[in-house]
Amino acid sequence: TVEGRRTLRAYFERHLAIAADHGSGFLLESPTWRASRDWGAELGHTPADLERLNRAAIALLAEIRREAESVAPIVISGNIGPLGDGYQPDTAMTADEAQAFHAQQIGWFAETEADLVTAVTICTVNEGVGIIRAAAAAGMPVVLSYTTETDGRLPDGTPLGEAFEQTDMLTAGAAAYYMINCAHPDHFRAALETDAAWLKRVWGVRANASRLSHAELDEAVELDAGNPAELGRDYAQLKRMLPNLRVYGGCCGTDHRHIEAMADCCFQHQSA
Repeated sequence: TVEGRRTLRAYFERHLAIAADHGSGFLLESPTWRASRDWGAELGHTPADLERLNRAAIALLAEIRREAESVAPIVISGNIGPLGDGYQPDTAMTADEAQAFHAQQIGWFAETEADLVTAVTICTVNEGVGIIRAAAAAGMPVVLSYTTETDGRLPDGTPLGEAFEQTDMLTAGAAAYYMINCAHPDHFRAALETDAAWLKRVWGVRANASRLSHAELDEAVELDAGNPAELGRDYAQLKRMLPNLRVYGGCCGTDHRHIEAMADCCFQHQSA
């Protein structure tokens, strides 16, 4: 809708201003996490509807990029979510099944101005592998982001580092880089206390503002925004722990206040 586009523009422009103030680039992520076949069908959308919506989402981001003069570089990412519930792992899903499911949405993005695709809140290695293979088949660079429970493991119980290592092994390192999202830094910080090679493959974090577990978030009736300043300091620590960290963002409960706090703690302000 016109109103929806206006809201999205205002959202992205508010965050682009933070990037401009701190002299950083920006990653425009499409609002398409649930714009895939099965989830779209639950809302009554046909495949043709979903293709149109995915293409329109990228077209809007391309417009915003063309109009943004004070931030560079700006990268456009087609965002995809898990086939099932991001908090309830489908341990029966095979990599082949995941590849077949995600190929459709990734294929749409491949025909747009999207520079890459990013899959977030993925909770099994099989699905991650399938997504990477689908992107490779479509000729699209791909980023994969796993989520963790409060114990630093994926929802299916796989240790975080092991998940990254297995995924790289099963895809010949085809992902451009990896991320962690939809968990508070307290939940996965201990998993990063290692000198293992996989740490260098983690280039992005989109943490929750809330320390609640996934189960608690599912039952919550109010948004838990946590403490923006504290989360900013958490990111400064993550920057020290992850040698290649360069994509900073938020997930559940975060807004421009949290992003500004991250930027203040991790980047220098640009002089006027």
